[in-house]
Amino acid sequence: MFIIVGIMLLGVLVGYLLRTKKLSWIQLLITFFIWLLLFLLGVDVGGNPAIVTNLHTLGVEAIYITIGAVLGSAFFAWGLWRFTNKKRKDNKV
Repeated sequence: MFIIVGIMLLGVLVGYLLRTKKLSWIQLLITFFIWLLLFLLGVDVGGNPAIVTNLHTLGVEAIYITIGAVLGSAFFAWGLWRFTNKKRKDNKV
């Protein structure tokens, strides 16, 4: 855990030191590493027999979680939008 936090802090420090440099290539590098991490995650999941044999039940649970997350996010975003717009209308009157 300390190693991960240390690596993150080192990245922040390097980013702070290089903030004046033009690093246009960094976006391509980040995209490549994200794709690599997703590929390696797929390799790990495909190599795990417990996950592969229970994929049909995990898929149904994932759909339920996804639907719940989307509906919950939409509901709370709508509530926040109504709350902030109500305050704006009160201030304009």
